Order: sequence, then structure tokens, then C-alpha cells
Amino acid sequence: MDPMHRFGLIALDSLLKQEDNDQNNIAKGIDLNMLGLDLSLDKHSHILSKTFASPWLETSRSEVEPLFTRPESFNINANEIVPVTERMPSFNDLTLFFLFYTKPRDILQELAARELNKRNWRYHKELQVWLTKDTNSEPKSIGSGAEQGTYIFFDPVTWEFVTKTMMLYYNSIM
Repeated sequence: MDPMHRFGLIALDSLLKQEDNDQNNIAKGIDLNMLGLDLSLDKHSHILSKTFASPWLETSRSEVEPLFTRPESFNINANEIVPVTERMPSFNDLTLFFLFYTKPRDILQELAARELNKRNWRYHKELQVWLTKDTNSEPKSIGSGAEQGTYIFFDPVTWEFVTKTMMLYYNSIM
């Protein structure tokens, strides 16, 4: 048979006529019973993939997927889990900033913002950063809507605290 028709309809014709040659034997496949597989079991209770991984696998291994048990320390009682709302006060400021900036439109962002407000951090709406008063200096009031002072900003880009002296308008913070 010429190479052009080797895998075409002419080759299929010889397969259907049950001609005995190597190419037909490969096309028909191999009898799985010759590989040592017991296929006489009930089809519903026997899954082939549990006992046969590959014809090239070591024959001494009968189990393909190893049996395992979960360690007792991994079992958690649902009653022992503390709600995140009660855990917020135990988080440090950096953890709260992480939650605020990485969980947008999430309840964790809202809870982190509330906890930061409790710790005297305020969100500057125009600069879009968190700030708090520097404890080493007292700001000077300039009228009823602003004050001049030194503030500590949290920079989410560099992930560090930056101290700046500036005029702060009360209507620009939350």
C-alpha cells in the first residue's frame, strides 16, 4: 500500500476485511486482558483509573492513588471560628491597610475602614490616602474649616508611612 493511502479509506477497507497485518493490529488496539487488567468486575463498582494508570507503570504497584487520612489538627469546629468582625481590633494598621486596598467593594474593606477610623486614621478624599495627626506636634487651627499641621500619611504605592506638613481642610477628609 502506498504511503498516500496508508491512513485513508483504503486502509480502513483492509481493516474491515479483517486482513492480518501490523497496521491493522495497531488500529484495532490491544486486548486489555493481555495487560493484566481484570475487566470481569461489575462496571458500576470498578473504576479502571483506580487500578490502572499506564501500561508502562511498574507492575508491583497496585494502588494508583495513595490512601491518606487528614491529620486531626486540620479538623476545625465551626463554633470555634471567631467572626472577622471580632478579630478586626487585633489586626495591626498594615493588615488593615492591606484589607482596605486589596478587597475593593467587599465587606472586609468596610470593616477595615471602620477600624482605621476608630484608630484616628482619616481618609483624604482628594488625595485618596489615609492620614492621621502626628503625635509629636499639635496642628494650628486656621478658621473653622481647616488646620495647619504635621500628618502621617500611608502611601499605598510604596507601602510605607510618610510624614508631611500641610494645610488640611476638614471637608476633604472622611
